[in-house]
Amino acid sequence: MQLFKNVTFTKMFLATFASQLGTVVGNMAFAFYLLDRFSNQPYYATLAELMYSLPTLAVFLFVGVIADRLDRKQITVNSDWIRAGLSVFLLIALHWNLIIPAFALLFLRSAVSKFFAPAEMSLLQGIMSSEEYVQAAGLTQTVAGLFMLFGMGLGSLTYHYLGIEWAVIIDGISFIISGILIMSCHFSPEVRHPNGKIHLRDLKFRSMMADFREGLHYIKNHKLLRSIITGFLIFGVVNGVFAVLPIFTMKYKLSPDHYQFYSSLFTIFLGIGYLIGSVLGSTLVKKLSKVIVLITGLLLTGILTILLNEMENIWVYLSLVGIMGAILAPVNVVLGGWLPELVESKNMGRVSAWIEPLMMLGHSAALGVIALAFPNLVTLDVLYLLIGILLLVVGIFYWLVLPSLNRKHQAEVGESVALE
Repeated sequence: MQLFKNVTFTKMFLATFASQLGTVVGNMAFAFYLLDRFSNQPYYATLAELMYSLPTLAVFLFVGVIADRLDRKQITVNSDWIRAGLSVFLLIALHWNLIIPAFALLFLRSAVSKFFAPAEMSLLQGIMSSEEYVQAAGLTQTVAGLFMLFGMGLGSLTYHYLGIEWAVIIDGISFIISGILIMSCHFSPEVRHPNGKIHLRDLKFRSMMADFREGLHYIKNHKLLRSIITGFLIFGVVNGVFAVLPIFTMKYKLSPDHYQFYSSLFTIFLGIGYLIGSVLGSTLVKKLSKVIVLITGLLLTGILTILLNEMENIWVYLSLVGIMGAILAPVNVVLGGWLPELVESKNMGRVSAWIEPLMMLGHSAALGVIALAFPNLVTLDVLYLLIGILLLVVGIFYWLVLPSLNRKHQAEVGESVALE
């Protein structure tokens, strides 16, 4: 693959892979730990998911501005070091069965991770050409498919055979590996400091707020970008529900006695689908278009989600999950490749500062409702129907607005190229 001829991209890819693998193993093991230790209190698993999402709402004012103003490479490296250090304290808290401090440490680790993502995305954007964005997005979805394929299984095996403490150790080591790899990367000054070299002490709250508002103006003035981002709030709700839905479905409906095994199978089937969809994603985008792949994928996924709720046979259920993964992967390829194409490098952090909070607002709201209302007020049936309808709503909205906006955008790009 052409991308791997770029040594810096290869190191960044390996760093992200190591970090995400450790995180998936740690998070899945922690979920199983909570469900085993507090089996009659499922809201503990939901609260853990909230600790991964709520920090976005606490730091969203700063993450994008910092990614655009400070050294992007240093942000990613420091984020890895800090999360590795917090993992040590998490290990101590779990060893002494201190659940509340463990939740607090999960919150802090997640908050630090929010500074990593926009800086990393901006660094990657700076070392790729616009033609490589979709290819890179397809590769990202392939990795996501691998994590789905093996992540929950690895988390379950690690928890079952090594215990929660070793799962946290593996998680911490993954951050160290990621930090070392990124430290060895070389980026041009323009990529590391797109708006000039600025020190943290020079950042003032007023200027940070001004940058944050500038990101909003950038989105508002770009109709195509604004329309795409509008759907991210609902994507957050869907992601929030699906963070706990597979385990809850297996434990409380399809296989109460073997929920760990079948929860792992859920991610394996979804991962297989993702891998297939990721391989086909770039080709589908080239042969059809971003708009068609995105809209069709969302509509089909919404219908399949509603059908999932009707499945009583666990193997039919898992087969539909695999089909859904194959449909979702190209959708994510489109979104992952389209946004860097639409956003200038110097504004990527500011735009990301609005995307992530929108998603996490929906994510956290969904988990909050589940923690308070499941299973007494909100049942599995309601959750499946809700996310199915929401995906159909976004698909229909995109169907109505994106085709014309994309044609207009392409015309503007063509005129700009002609003038040059």
